[in-house]
Amino acid sequence: MSAADKNPVSMPDAFVILFFVMLLAAVSSYMVPAGSFDLLPAETNAAGELQKPRIDPQSFHYSENADQGVKLFAEQGETGFLNYAFEGMVSGDKMGAAVGVIAFILLTGGAFGIIMHSGAVNNGILALIKRTQHMQFVFIPLMFTLFSLGGAVFGMGEEAIAFCIVLLPLMLALGYDAISTVLVTYVATQIGFATSWMNPFSVAIAQGVAGVPLMSGSGYRMVLWAIFTLFGIIFTLKYANKIKANPQLSVSFATDQKLRGQQQAQQQGTFELVDAVILSLFVAGIGWVIWGVVARGYYIPEIATQFFALGIATAIVAIVGKRMTMNGAADAFKQGAAELLPAALIVGMAKGIVLLLGGDDPTQPSILNTLLNAAGNSFEGVPTYLSAWFMLIFQSIFNFFVTSGSGQAALTMPLVAPLSDLVGVSRQIAVLAFQLGDGLTNCIIPTSASLIGCLGVVRVDWMLWAKFAWKLQLWLFVLASSAMLFAVAIDYQ
Repeated sequence: MSAADKNPVSMPDAFVILFFVMLLAAVSSYMVPAGSFDLLPAETNAAGELQKPRIDPQSFHYSENADQGVKLFAEQGETGFLNYAFEGMVSGDKMGAAVGVIAFILLTGGAFGIIMHSGAVNNGILALIKRTQHMQFVFIPLMFTLFSLGGAVFGMGEEAIAFCIVLLPLMLALGYDAISTVLVTYVATQIGFATSWMNPFSVAIAQGVAGVPLMSGSGYRMVLWAIFTLFGIIFTLKYANKIKANPQLSVSFATDQKLRGQQQAQQQGTFELVDAVILSLFVAGIGWVIWGVVARGYYIPEIATQFFALGIATAIVAIVGKRMTMNGAADAFKQGAAELLPAALIVGMAKGIVLLLGGDDPTQPSILNTLLNAAGNSFEGVPTYLSAWFMLIFQSIFNFFVTSGSGQAALTMPLVAPLSDLVGVSRQIAVLAFQLGDGLTNCIIPTSASLIGCLGVVRVDWMLWAKFAWKLQLWLFVLASSAMLFAVAIDYQ
C-alpha cells in the first residue's frame, strides 16, 4: 500500500482530550498536597458598599485532614475520577455555571432549529446579499467592532453562542466559513473583555479586590482596546478573504459544505410574506435580548427563555403560513437541540477538571490553592519587568482552571496585589495582567464553556479550532506582553 492510500491520521476528539486531562488532574491529586486560605473580614469601601471577604495571602496552610488523591469511584455526591462527567454537568447553578450553560445551549439550539427549518433565514439572506453586494466590505469590521464593544462594556461572552447561530448562515452565504463566524463574534467579545475599561464582571471586581479606585486607568485601557480590536479586524479580514477566494483552505470546509447543502435544501424560493413576518419577529427578539442585557441585566436564564419564546412564536407563524406542521415544529426543536448536545456535554465535563483538583473555593483544601500560593511566592525577588510579564503568564495559565472572570479575580487578586507591592509593580498593572491573561486565553482553552458552545453551534471540533487559533493566540500574547512591558515603562497607575 502506498503512502497516498493510507488513511490520514485523525485528530483526537475533544472528549478524548478531556479524558486525558482529567487523568492528569487525578494523578496530580496524589502528588500535590491540598491547601487552603483564610478570609479577611468583610470591609466597607469608600462608596459605603460592603465588600465580600477577601483571601488573606499570608494565611495559606496545607490541610492535615484532607484525603490525598481522588478516589476512582466516589459515593454520597463526592467527586471521584469516574464521577467527573456527571458531577461536572450538574455543578454550579443556573446563573452561568455548567448546568446553566448546558441548559442554555440546548434550549437555544432547539429554538434556532425551528427558526432555520422555517426557511425564512435562508430566504432573507439571499435577498439581502442581492441588495448589498457592493457593501460586503464593511460587514466584518462593523460586526467585529460591535461585538468587541459588547465584551468591553458589559462583559459579553456566553451571549456570543446565540449570535454564532444567527450569523453562521449569513457568513456561509457570503463565502466565508465557520471559523470566520467565531472570530467575528466570540473572539471579538473576548478581545473587548480583555481590554475593557469598564466591565463590571472583571475590571471592577479586580480593582475592588486589589484596592485600586474603580474604573481608574481607563485611558490606557481604551488605547489597548482600540489596538487589539484593530488587530482582530485585520486578522479576521485577512483570513476571511483568503477563505472566500479558496474555501478548501478552511479547516472546517467539510462541515461548512454540509451546512451549505442544508441551507440550499431548505431554500423555499422567493422571499414571501411569511419570511418577512418571521424575520421581523427574529429582529424584535434580538432587540429584546439586547435591551434585557443592557437595561435589565439579563443573563443566561432570561436569555435562554427569550430565545425559547422566539422559537415558539416562529413555530406559530410557520404553522399558520403552512411552512411546517405542529409535529414538524417539535421535530425541528429536537433536531436543533440534538445537534448541540456534544457541545453541551463537553461544557459539563470540562468543569470536572476543577472538581478533581478540589474545586475553586479558597477556604476549602484544593490543589488549585496550593498552585496559586506557589505561583504567588515565585514572584518575589524577580526584576520589575519580568514580574509584570510573569503575572501575565500566571493569569493566562490559571484561566485554564478557573474561566470565570469574577471567580479568577476573587481567587488571584488578593494574593497577586500585595506581591505587586513587594516587586515594585503597581497594583493597576497587576489588574491589567489579570485582565489580559483571563480574557485572551478564553479564545483557545477547551475549559471555556462559551468557546466550546460557540464551536459546537458552528460544528467545529476544538482540535480543528486549536489547529487554526494557535497563531492568533501567539499574536495576542505578543501584544499583551508588549502592553504589560509598556505599562511598567510608563509606571501605569
